[in-house]
Amino acid sequence: MSRWWGSFRLRVFGLITLVGVAGVGMTAWLIVTQANSQLNGSAAAQRRVVPEIIEELTEYGITHGTWEGVPEVVARLRDRTGQRIRLTTEWGEVIVDSDHLDGEAARSMPAQSPALVDPRPRLVLGWLDAAEAIEVVLEEIDRYRSSVRYSICLTSAGEQVRIVDGPYGVPRLVAAHPRSENHLLERCEQVALSTPGELAADAREIQPCRLHLASLPDTPQDDASFTIADELTVEIYSCLNQVFLERIADVTPVPLLLYLGVGAGETSPLRLSLPPVLLASGLIALVAIGSTVLLSRWVLRPIDDLIRASRRVGEGEFSERVPLRGRDELADLVTAFNRMADSLQASERRQRQMIADIAHELRTPLANIRGYLEALKDGVLTPSEELFASLHEEAVLQQRIVNDLQDLTLAEAGTLVHHRVQIDMAEVLETCRRAYAAAAEASGVTLRLVTDEQLPVVGDPDRLRQAIGNLLSNALRATPAGGEVTLRAYRESDPVRPQAWVVVEVADTGVGIASADLPRIFDRFWRADAARGRDTGGSGLGLSIVREIVAAHQGTITARSTVGVGSVFTVRIPAAVEELKELVAAQVSGATGDCEAR
Repeated sequence: MSRWWGSFRLRVFGLITLVGVAGVGMTAWLIVTQANSQLNGSAAAQRRVVPEIIEELTEYGITHGTWEGVPEVVARLRDRTGQRIRLTTEWGEVIVDSDHLDGEAARSMPAQSPALVDPRPRLVLGWLDAAEAIEVVLEEIDRYRSSVRYSICLTSAGEQVRIVDGPYGVPRLVAAHPRSENHLLERCEQVALSTPGELAADAREIQPCRLHLASLPDTPQDDASFTIADELTVEIYSCLNQVFLERIADVTPVPLLLYLGVGAGETSPLRLSLPPVLLASGLIALVAIGSTVLLSRWVLRPIDDLIRASRRVGEGEFSERVPLRGRDELADLVTAFNRMADSLQASERRQRQMIADIAHELRTPLANIRGYLEALKDGVLTPSEELFASLHEEAVLQQRIVNDLQDLTLAEAGTLVHHRVQIDMAEVLETCRRAYAAAAEASGVTLRLVTDEQLPVVGDPDRLRQAIGNLLSNALRATPAGGEVTLRAYRESDPVRPQAWVVVEVADTGVGIASADLPRIFDRFWRADAARGRDTGGSGLGLSIVREIVAAHQGTITARSTVGVGSVFTVRIPAAVEELKELVAAQVSGATGDCEAR
């Protein structure tokens, strides 16, 4: 159970699920919290701007005496407050809607109680007796009607009007800029005057209030008379207010109902419904969990394949491979594993082949030595100088194979000892030529050396002679009598970077190597002779040793060959520091000369 719980699959599944559920839950909580905060903030903003909107609309109605032109005011208020505004009459007729101003269909308004926009003034007569109140009301009707007409005249001419409080709750409308032209003010004053007919109608309409005044007792004597007086006084004030509103109705617009909102429907603007949010969060969580399951299977399936394959490879099944699916990072991992398995399989195959090659190389000489020794022991052969010479030759061959194997193993491991000094490569080549001159002459092959005077390099002279000697030995064996082997050396510069090389070429006019065999010539125990006959000579390790020695000197070796024409092996070794300095100096001198020529 603990192993199952500690599995990578379960941990990945648990982690992703936890992150997904936590993320969804936190997102839901944030959505609900922020949405409620925003909606509450929106409601609070509405409550703050309602008095401002009512005040400006009321002022417009008072100063203009009509609601014509109010859409411009609504548009300005909409832009300033960010609220959607709708004005309707008390019987439901829409006067203006900001949605219509935007060229859109009107959206439904949130359920709310509208605010009242009433531009009609209210009389304040509390400290007047009934008789005085009647006369004051007649004066206020005339004054307010004239004031509104005066304001309408000024505003139609483009003048600003301001509102001044009156003594009985009825405002006065005056010019905001007294510097206006006198003839305009005088004309508006004349237009604003009430006509005699209007004044007569005022007196006629207030007459019922005077009748109530006549019914008041002169001096109340008891509680009953006081009660009657109070009731009649209330009726008089009510009558006066009604007459005041009726007589100014032609200069005062009707009251309007103000609605504010964003058209969000009939839901409450203060709260979001939590159950739908939780349901949506649950569905998202289920989707996240399902996606996690699919993701874990999709991701971990290649990992399971890799685990199984690595176990098989660890048990020695180097032929095991993982199927490649897709082109993502997991596919790259599978490709890398399969490449590693290929390398291990090839390495194991090379190891087995090397063991077989070593056994093959040692079997024949050892069999020959054993056969001769048994013949000598049994008296079948008579000891002779030729017999001992043959046995010695076979022993030397075994020694050479063992020495070559040891050198190759040390070189591949990077532990082959090199005594590096600065030497002249031309001298090394001359030493090799003299060492193989006798063998070339015996084979009827011409051995030539073509080289520059000095070719300084830093290296081990013994190892370099060993490498060049192996190349010469192979060339002489591959070249028939009458052929030619040329040992050539020269300097070469790198055109890209300041680097000098000493190049050594070993060219022969021998049988050549097939193009299909060229990639294998540096493998251990490989020979162009498929029969691996003893007459070909060598252990099959020479070129492998050459490659390792050249690599240890930071150099390279390449080969090109044509069957029936011959082969050329090219070795490049970095030149000594002095050679590099000469190269840089030559390049600088050449650049300076170019500049002077220009």
